[in-house]
Amino acid sequence: MRRQRILAWIGVACFGLGSSVAGAQPSGVHEPVQVLMPQRHVRTPGVTNGVLIDKVDAQIDIAGRVATTTLAITLRNPGARQAQAELVIPVPDGSAIRAFSLDGLGDEPSARLLPRDEARRIYNDIVRRMIDPGLLEFAGTGMIRSSVFPVPPGGSQTFRVAYEQVLAGDGARVDYVLPRSESLEDSGVTWSVGVRVSGDGSNGSPAAVFSPSHEISVKPVGAASFQATASPGAMREPGSLRLSYILAQEGALPISVIAYPDPRVAGGEGGYFMLVAGSSAASAPTNPTPREVTVVIDRSGSMRGEKIEQAKAAALQIIEALDDGERFNIISYSDTIDRAFEAPVEKNSKTIHQARIAIEQIKAVGGTNIHDALLEALRPEPASGTLPLVLFLTDGLATVGITGEKEIRAAAEAANTHDRRVFTFGVGYDVNAPLLSALSDKSRAASTFVLPDEDVEAKVGQVFRKLAGPIIVEPRLVTGPHPMRDGLAPMMVRDLMPGELPDLFAGEQIVVLGQYTSDEQISLMLTRGADRVAMPESRVVLDPALASTRHSYVPRLWAQRKIASMIDQIRLSGDASSIKGELVDEIVRLSLEFGILTEYTAFLAAEEGEFARAGGLAGGRRADARDEAVDMLRERAVEDRSGASGVNQSVNMNSISASPRAAARQTYVDADMERVEIRTVQNIADRTLFRRQNRWVDARLLEQEAEAPEETIEFASEAYFELASRLAGEGRQGLIAQRGDVYLLVDGRRVLVKNPA
Repeated sequence: MRRQRILAWIGVACFGLGSSVAGAQPSGVHEPVQVLMPQRHVRTPGVTNGVLIDKVDAQIDIAGRVATTTLAITLRNPGARQAQAELVIPVPDGSAIRAFSLDGLGDEPSARLLPRDEARRIYNDIVRRMIDPGLLEFAGTGMIRSSVFPVPPGGSQTFRVAYEQVLAGDGARVDYVLPRSESLEDSGVTWSVGVRVSGDGSNGSPAAVFSPSHEISVKPVGAASFQATASPGAMREPGSLRLSYILAQEGALPISVIAYPDPRVAGGEGGYFMLVAGSSAASAPTNPTPREVTVVIDRSGSMRGEKIEQAKAAALQIIEALDDGERFNIISYSDTIDRAFEAPVEKNSKTIHQARIAIEQIKAVGGTNIHDALLEALRPEPASGTLPLVLFLTDGLATVGITGEKEIRAAAEAANTHDRRVFTFGVGYDVNAPLLSALSDKSRAASTFVLPDEDVEAKVGQVFRKLAGPIIVEPRLVTGPHPMRDGLAPMMVRDLMPGELPDLFAGEQIVVLGQYTSDEQISLMLTRGADRVAMPESRVVLDPALASTRHSYVPRLWAQRKIASMIDQIRLSGDASSIKGELVDEIVRLSLEFGILTEYTAFLAAEEGEFARAGGLAGGRRADARDEAVDMLRERAVEDRSGASGVNQSVNMNSISASPRAAARQTYVDADMERVEIRTVQNIADRTLFRRQNRWVDARLLEQEAEAPEETIEFASEAYFELASRLAGEGRQGLIAQRGDVYLLVDGRRVLVKNPA
């Protein structure tokens, strides 16, 4: 009886929607067999009140290079009678089932795992019968397939499956992928993910864990393990969950490089790369660089009430979190400047007691003298061998003393002769956001904006916790030929993002993106300090032979930061004359090519309207696009410096310039601080699709979209599945897994794929 309830499909030929399989169709079930997939919404013709997937809880246990993925899939039956469904779960090819069960029915393994080639035939069959191209994007994976019965009327059932796989990687880096849909169409399924990464006792322990696809929270568990979680909110981001970790080596800095080849770079010999350097207990120096922290608090009248109390609590939290022997000072300012100590002092019981008294006496009254407060914080010479940090907080515009933005910036830059890192905090909307961003950017630090409904103490504390245990101060990237090769290195990498690297703190990572311009192996090495002390243990080799188009997130992440860098040049200048035609042309070009739209270029995604009616960008419309972008940059980036419409721009720029992920969803915060999502642009693998006049158009065809296709391929034809198979070999099958026609550039030819609407 149990085998009748939990069915394993034995052969491909027996599968048929709308027909029953001998011994498999339970009595009382007359509708076509419903196909369910947790990763994507699937439409089953003829099913009116079918089974739904409510949520998926994924628990991933990685030991060394072996990963066990356990999926708990909750199914719900809203109907009045018991139901069954076919469950199709894409899995990495080469996986093996470890366990399978349906709650309440025991642990009898009865699901079938199909390898990639057999799974592809089944995907094709489902696509034909359901007239739904969506499943094609999984044609390059294996498949777990099983019938699920019974799902009780008005009730739910939980399906559990665990599969195991051996992970691939490159050198000390190991990569994990959980297949999920790249479609922006919401499947209605809530995902949550938990990961544990540990060593296996032979290949070393994980030292740095990161995801280039989704926002994850990572924390160490002991000295040799990490736990990572991705919330349901983070998992709303479409696309496969990608997780990588770098194995530690005694005395070495965990470092790895990921490369993507691009025939448009360096005459076909180059591409894009992402270098990730992390920190671990094994790589941390025995005596880390001590910090000297100056906390600067705005005590002007506008800070009165809860804000000043939170700021005072944040200051106390910071100085108490310092290690014994590290140094600190507290400065408060309004019309005048007050300091707890004449210069930073060493933390001990006496100085902490004095600081508590000084903090308690801070009262909010008067104007805002940002200029003098900055200079006072930057003036003292730091103690030898320390890393000097300033945490500068304000909730208002400069109203006392020198108040001009450019004058304050110039004075701060001239006064910062000791290379203090100035971390700024803008509280509320009444701040000069570009000023705060510029002060941080110029000093290898970061700006943070505390919105009206956020807690000042929590936001400041969150930043300070990331500034623990400086591991590398003033890192620089040095390139050269592979150490085994002779001769001098030509310019082998270019367009590095960021141009100036931030300091590396314990538990954090440095991410460097750029282009490589040679098909020869390239040595990449981090140095530290102003004297560029070499760190042989930080060397990694970029081997173009290992570059893969499956690393499509690398060029998109580079373009994301490049666009942010160019917009920052305009925004921080505060001068309309900085909006050069060639600069805006490059912003528009990268936005279109990589599908990365900001609030200044969102008009490029218009499905209807001027650009769509005029036939996209054909016939000189790119010049119109540049003019539109110039207007947006002038009106917003240059002229809006404060208020919600000023803060929102800095929030957006921080998001895309500092994020280690290339987001699939195009979102930004508008001038009213409301989140906007663009759904007429999709990034699929290493291509971008724009919605134009009821069809998806390859970004590389935007200027030719009005031209007739050179080939038309009908849905579910032999040519259709041949194209799907070919694209699957490149990891690009998601391009035709879209509803509606898709206009692609394939091998230099314009190809129109006629998908169902």
